[in-house]
Amino acid sequence: MLVLNEKGLASRYEWEAKGYTLPQFDRVKMIAETKKAPQWVHFGAGNIFRAFQCAAAQKMLNDGKMDTGIVAVEGFDYEIVEKGYRPNDNYSLFVTLKADGSVEKTVLGSIAESCILDSENEEEYSNLIRIFQNPSLQMVTFTITEKGYSLVNAKGETLPTVAADFQEGAMKPHSYIGKVASLLYARYQAGGAPIAMVSTDNCSHNGEKLFAAMNAFAQAWKDAGFIAYVNDPKKVSFPWSMIDKITPRPDASVEEMLKADGLQGLEPVITSKNTYIAPFVNAEESEYLVIEDDFPNGRPALEHAGFIFTDRDTVNKVERMKVCTCLNPLHTALAVTGCLLGYTRISAEMKDADLLALVKRIGYTEGLPVVTDPGVIVPREFIDTVVNVRLPNPFMPDTPQRIACDTSQKIPIRFGETIKCYLADPARDAASLTAIPLAIAAWLRYLLGVDDQGQPMEVSPDPL
Repeated sequence: MLVLNEKGLASRYEWEAKGYTLPQFDRVKMIAETKKAPQWVHFGAGNIFRAFQCAAAQKMLNDGKMDTGIVAVEGFDYEIVEKGYRPNDNYSLFVTLKADGSVEKTVLGSIAESCILDSENEEEYSNLIRIFQNPSLQMVTFTITEKGYSLVNAKGETLPTVAADFQEGAMKPHSYIGKVASLLYARYQAGGAPIAMVSTDNCSHNGEKLFAAMNAFAQAWKDAGFIAYVNDPKKVSFPWSMIDKITPRPDASVEEMLKADGLQGLEPVITSKNTYIAPFVNAEESEYLVIEDDFPNGRPALEHAGFIFTDRDTVNKVERMKVCTCLNPLHTALAVTGCLLGYTRISAEMKDADLLALVKRIGYTEGLPVVTDPGVIVPREFIDTVVNVRLPNPFMPDTPQRIACDTSQKIPIRFGETIKCYLADPARDAASLTAIPLAIAAWLRYLLGVDDQGQPMEVSPDPL
């Protein structure tokens, strides 16, 4: 019997005999060092964070490139920490699902502490203030989704909690992003040590969105010193980044595999906010994180863990390459057509000759001729991996229904940018495009909520 906590992991041989890779560092020492001099705080304790940032931190710790861990903070659903992290002593299981059918099973122990972003909880909040006031803190990363940075609703009206925070100040904020701003304000008040605020969410110009939110709070709170602090890139930077790693919801087949190894306590928890929590996360092997190298207080040498550090213009080019040409347009085309045709796995769609031809035409024939080449990643090699390895991976339980969410907001970027390139180039004929218009037409057909058999079909959530 294997139990995922400090006591259960004391029997290292039993875990290793079942094929699990365990932390190779002194975790007690790491936690103590992090308490004393935290370097890395992360907001958004979801699956992509565990599969990517936590795994990267573990490699750094294992290889002696870092001696502190991550302080993980959850601000949307506190039960993720209360029911998902703390019962397991902040350990997680990471299952890498490879295209050849093999799996890697890793016990992640790189989280030093899990925290709740609750300004009503004095113990929790004062601890976060203490962490933010420590000059040792170098960077704060985020995976809170694009809407996490928004201060307005779909009608453009300021959210009630944000409006209250603007009015009441930084002492006890109500909104998620207002609480982040208040912690940054606490750092400013404690001497204003430099820090990098790094969005790693999958959205364009993510650093710009985070800066706009922090600056809005600074302006509303009318503290000239704090305004200057937030607007001084030598004090507070907001690097842009591009992240790419497919991390579906924890899958039942993976759960059964872990249970067969004798693991206990794997039963998922559905929180009161309808968040699905499991002590394990499953993801593909491929991953990319390209970050603008702008860290005024220094940073861990995360290039050792595969992160690519570069300038802002290159980050923007990588993001355009991925979102407008090499991955996202293909994903969206498969999502809407897959829903119409009754598919429940992206990988199964890649076995359909017509759908494979569709995404190849969108990517290679129509997209690559006008692709933005970032220099640090070769576009053709990227799309080759997408088409030949990532999307066909039969062991990745990713669904067209998940990818079809919010398609109304994706269409203009994922297809519109290529169309604009054709219109802007006299040597190209936009009328020659056939696969991109077909994908858009499929989306319009999808919106009818009727599948290809003429039966009612549930359409994925979309705010528009």
